[in-house]
Amino acid sequence: MHILGISAYYHDSAVALVQDGKIVAAAQEERFSRKKHDASFPHGALQYCLSQLRGGLGAADYIVFYEKPLLKLERLVETYAAYVPRGFSSFSKTMSFWWKHKAFQREHILKELKQYYPYSPVSDLSKKLLFSEHHISHAASAFFPSPFVRAAVITVDGVGEWTTTGIFLGKQNILEPLQEIRFPHSLGLLYSAVTYYLGFKVNSDEYKIMGLAPYGEPRYQSLFFDHVIDLKEDGSFRLNQDYFDYCIGTTMLHPRWEVLFKRKRRQPQDSIESFHMDVAASIQVVCEEVMVRIARFAAQKTQSENVCLAGGVALNCVANGRIAREGIFKNIWIQPAAGDAGGAVGAALSAYYMYAGNVRDLVNTTDYDAMQGAYLGPDYSEATLLRQLTTMGLSFQTLTDEVLIDTVVRVLVEGKVVGWMQGRMEWGPRALGNRSILADPRIPDMQKTLNLKVKNRESFRPFAPVVLEEDASDWFVDNTVSPYMLLVSHVKEVRRTPITSLNNPSGIEKIHVQRSEIPAVTHVDYSARLQTVNRQTNPRLYALLTAFKQKTGCPMLVNTSFNVADEPIVESPKDAIHCFLQTQIDFLVIGNYLLEKNSTYSTIKK
Repeated sequence: MHILGISAYYHDSAVALVQDGKIVAAAQEERFSRKKHDASFPHGALQYCLSQLRGGLGAADYIVFYEKPLLKLERLVETYAAYVPRGFSSFSKTMSFWWKHKAFQREHILKELKQYYPYSPVSDLSKKLLFSEHHISHAASAFFPSPFVRAAVITVDGVGEWTTTGIFLGKQNILEPLQEIRFPHSLGLLYSAVTYYLGFKVNSDEYKIMGLAPYGEPRYQSLFFDHVIDLKEDGSFRLNQDYFDYCIGTTMLHPRWEVLFKRKRRQPQDSIESFHMDVAASIQVVCEEVMVRIARFAAQKTQSENVCLAGGVALNCVANGRIAREGIFKNIWIQPAAGDAGGAVGAALSAYYMYAGNVRDLVNTTDYDAMQGAYLGPDYSEATLLRQLTTMGLSFQTLTDEVLIDTVVRVLVEGKVVGWMQGRMEWGPRALGNRSILADPRIPDMQKTLNLKVKNRESFRPFAPVVLEEDASDWFVDNTVSPYMLLVSHVKEVRRTPITSLNNPSGIEKIHVQRSEIPAVTHVDYSARLQTVNRQTNPRLYALLTAFKQKTGCPMLVNTSFNVADEPIVESPKDAIHCFLQTQIDFLVIGNYLLEKNSTYSTIKK
């Protein structure tokens, strides 16, 4: 049975292909269109997935959209009706847009799909088209690829149709809904509202708030709990809508918010002050407390030692790390594309198991990984890579595997920055070693170099370590397996550098203090967003890390996504070469081909 899952039209459009229960291919549209968070119909991602399906679209048994547009329309109408006559102008604009673009979304989807099914009637496609619910898609994306026969499943995001938070019990091939929180009460929307207040982009920059939080102190958490969010012991909560405007307005916040916090909203061009850091620290504490209470309630409700997480808030790896450290569950599994893109995988899997009723054939072991390391995107043959390099007239070396690894280790130790493109592109927002920029984590200035000279992004942003799985516990506090870079741990005390009050500045100046033996991947609170690698998940990256450890004694590298600020991660060799030439990356490795910046430029100039 062949099933295509599609997410589109709101945020991070994507397509996934499931064949007989196995996830064969998955990719986000932004990687092909080169538009960050592209929400348009995912033609590029669909074409890629269809290239992996013999017989094309006609061979698909079902095509499943990740949510139900008419339920979403119902929520909008009922919400505006509840606030009449306020928000009439916004209502008119929203309804006009919906009537034109979304009220007939089934017809829009069929029209787009017809391009790939030209010789058959639309009615044939219509019979194949199914619609899942938004949070069912999230839950399915987390539970069905997990290694668990039985698990609590928690989904938390902005909003789907009505649901903003869901708790499910996953059992074999079913998901049983147990509890939900409904719009307008939403942890995701609260976090996005603070993102907006601090001058960053909503539905895009929430992870920046997470990175900014350790620079501040949670001085305003009581303000949140006393005035903004009423949090119960079981994790249920209500938001005080007096402070928000997202229900009927055109902005996230009501002016009362600025009165409560006694500061105007930061504009994007304004400098970041200690106040902004403290607000970021405060909302992060609020987010963690809500998630921990939800997790405790889910554990009690399901009596399961396993938990699966999905939804945009599940990308908050600091909160995930706290859930893991609290020991609420024995095992935790997080969908690598936890946001809306992951709904494409979930929609396809929910149809395969829950609609078609197929048996979930599963070995219940935590070593099992149905996501295949999240390496589900396109790859390129050596012949294709060679053709691209020669067509562009670039100077390069062709190296054997052993010489390539030795050469890359040598230049990394010399302090060089390496663009690394290998094999299949990763699924989800994290680069996991196939579309990555790599560097030596022991170099004190490397974090600054990467942020300002390579990534062209804010100086406060931390970088993640990719570490040999078997060595992670020697360097980090929690003995955590984290293949998808979705859990935060802390550097062990023995690896830390002593800091006195005289050399421990406050605020953004904390960034200049060396805090451990691996300063480039140690955040100001000694935290690190781990990616662990074993020989099976990524043999070439494992070989590189092993060689680097043999050379330096350090079993890890800096791993950051192969892109610059406000651009998607590279997909093709052309994307990688373009990024390499436009930045201060020193070397580029594509397959077994090595490019050096100086010699490449000299060749181009000739």
